[in-house]
Amino acid sequence: MFYDYDKEPIYVGQTTEKIRTRIRRHLTNQRTDAVAMSVLDPFEVAEIEIWPFWDKPGDEVLNQAEYTVYCHALSKSQFNVVLNEKEPEERDLIELPPSIRLQILTGSVRGDREHPDLRLARRARTIANLARVISERKVGTGIRRTLWAQAQRLEWLARRRLEETAEHVNPEDSQDDGLGNEDD
Repeated sequence: MFYDYDKEPIYVGQTTEKIRTRIRRHLTNQRTDAVAMSVLDPFEVAEIEIWPFWDKPGDEVLNQAEYTVYCHALSKSQFNVVLNEKEPEERDLIELPPSIRLQILTGSVRGDREHPDLRLARRARTIANLARVISERKVGTGIRRTLWAQAQRLEWLARRRLEETAEHVNPEDSQDDGLGNEDD
């Protein structure tokens, strides 16, 4: 499961390849539909959580695990949605192995990337790219749901940023109306 800088779950997947290989492909846009279709911006991935099955389970167990993690992600999401284009098929929930959760970036690199203004710009670009993909192709409900989810996430981040910056404005200072005109 991928998390953004707000610890919001944003994507759930499964793989039978090495975990390191699969995560690297997602984060570098090497043959992953989620990134290529602008469903997921790898720049937004701040943390990952994995549930490794060391004993190579069969496909059904992996499908059950993916569905279990997906349900867990939805329950943790303030939007009750993740950015998966396709929802996993409903399965029986299973007990998962212990998870490992790691930060992708730390320090100043993380600080730079998680700045709300940069995230707003990237998210708006992701939405525009996703809308372009939708307009150019015959797509299903899943990708449209992802566009809606990204729009919700953009609105929430923009509102939070506005509230943060409004708290730091001194009402005695003249204010710019955004058109270059200051209040007198």
